Amino acid sequence: MEIRKLVTMVDEVRIEAGRPVDPPIRRVIVAAVLRNPHAGRYVEDLEDLIESSVGLSEVLSATAVAQLEGKPVQSYGKGAIVGSSGELEHAAALLHPKFGNPLRAASGGGKAIIPSAKKRGGPGTPLDIPLHYKDAAFVRSHFDAIELRIVDAPTNDEIVLAVAVTDGGRPHPRVGGLRIEEVVGEDGLR
Repeated sequence: MEIRKLVTMVDEVRIEAGRPVDPPIRRVIVAAVLRNPHAGRYVEDLEDLIESSVGLSEVLSATAVAQLEGKPVQSYGKGAIVGSSGELEHAAALLHPKFGNPLRAASGGGKAIIPSAKKRGGPGTPLDIPLHYKDAAFVRSHFDAIELRIVDAPTNDEIVLAVAVTDGGRPHPRVGGLRIEEVVGEDGLR
């Protein structure tokens, strides 16, 4: 697929509620602004988007993980914004059937479902990409989201496709639940 541009955002949390975050938590989004080949028309077979998603995920995921500078991925998520001439199904074709495996591989595995969000919008539309722990969905300390906004995308015939990874959960978590050291890692839940 034709990529107009790649956008990388690195958010490093060093202080939260006046308290140091040690080590700092790095949260990364990498997004591609893509021309939507099906904008403005109904297409029954979306296999071209499904197949294209693999290579796109490889690029986005490798770029995102590299921004963690060697620290292991703890959380992940994915999302897409479709321009007004496209359909939500175009985002679904890119995000769901095959996109996840390259993200899991780049993240060093991942038994938990990759949370996702998709919506339709124009340039500057915000997207909250949900995040959770990659090996067990019930690790409450990692229930989070990170916002993506690209001022000039998507235009009506584009799709913004994104991955997000982190090297930690929320700063100073205090709401209980399953802790990382308690994860069994068999079913993606606990």
